[in-house]
This record gives sequence, structure tokens and C-alpha cells, in this order.
Amino acid sequence: MSHATRSRPPTARLPVVAPILLALLGLTASAGCSTTSEPAPAASSVRTAAAPSPTASRSASSTPTDAAWAQLMTPMNEKALALLTLAADRATEPRLRAFATRLRSGQEAELGRLRPLLARMGLPDTDVHAGHDMPGMVTEADLEAARAAEGAAFDRLFLTGIRDHLRHSAQVSRSEITAGARADAKQLAAALVTAREAALTELEGLPGAARALG
Repeated sequence: MSHATRSRPPTARLPVVAPILLALLGLTASAGCSTTSEPAPAASSVRTAAAPSPTASRSASSTPTDAAWAQLMTPMNEKALALLTLAADRATEPRLRAFATRLRSGQEAELGRLRPLLARMGLPDTDVHAGHDMPGMVTEADLEAARAAEGAAFDRLFLTGIRDHLRHSAQVSRSEITAGARADAKQLAAALVTAREAALTELEGLPGAARALG
């Protein structure tokens, strides 16, 4: 989520990831990421996912793509929950508050499937992207801006931020469906895409959305 008068801290530079992870994240030549537009993340803005532990319980065809997706989607949902919690309490429009409440419940349920998936892969339930400006990731700066905003300004920040979260998480989940190998990860990715598409359709019809989203 971005505000016209607010600038983000410099994005941490990360090592270039393997081509299969670039495919997962749908990377293009875009170098930065601002949540007011829809550029795909640059190679320098994505951390290489840790390879699954040799002792992890996983499908025979599991690949680093599956791990990269799960390690990105988990913190994306976790950070979005903080914004959704604010909106469920502070949005000015009742329909916005109801939408935020429903979406928060849905994303909590997704985390209830993502965290066990990480465990089955032998991956830590930690945010490997902490401190990095990932597309679609609600940042601490975003949350600070939302906490400081009131009324219609808060609603705009919420609408733009959660729209970007939904779009980017759907994008990477579609890539997992295409490029991933684990059946359980691909099934969960498909469920996430369905949920994101439904939420985006509802979002577009919410009060103030047309003006906030342009």
C-alpha cells in the first residue's frame, strides 16, 4: 500500500534467484516495486527460498518452486492480517468492515494450511523476506500509515493495499499451479487463486473503491 506523500525506505538488495524461482514469481524487467502500480518484482527483490530439508516429508516430485511459493505466501498472509484487523475496526463504511472481517477469516484459514505445508517440506515457519519490499506484502510502513490515517483516507489506504496484496498473491499462486510439483501445494495454490479472484471482484464493488483504485 502506498500513499502519494509517503516514501518507502530503500529496498534491500538480495541475491539473484534461480530461473525456476523467477518463473514462479512472474518476474519481468521491472526493478522496483510500489503497491500503487502492478509491476512484477525484480530479480534483485526476491530472496532464494531455502531448499527443503533432506529429512522433510514431501512428495517425490517436490521442487524449490514449491518451497519458494509457500515461503512467500505465508508471510504475505500474516502481514495482510494486520491490515485487515485494522480495517475491520476502523473502516468508515460498514461494507468495508464486513469485507475485511470475512477476508481476515479466510486468510487465517489459509495460514492453517500453509504452516503445516511448510512443516511437511521441512521449512521453518519464519519470514525469509523480512525487511524487504516485496510486491503485495503489507509492510510496517504501510501499517504505520494506516494507523495514522482516519476516515476516507484510511479507507483509501486499505483498499489500495489489500487490492495489491490480493493481486500479487494470486499471481504467484497461479505460477505455483503452473510450475510447482507438489500436489498439496498446487491444490492449496488453486484454492488461494479462487479466493483471491472472488475477493477482488467483491472489492471492486465496495464503497469508495472506484475512486481509490482508479
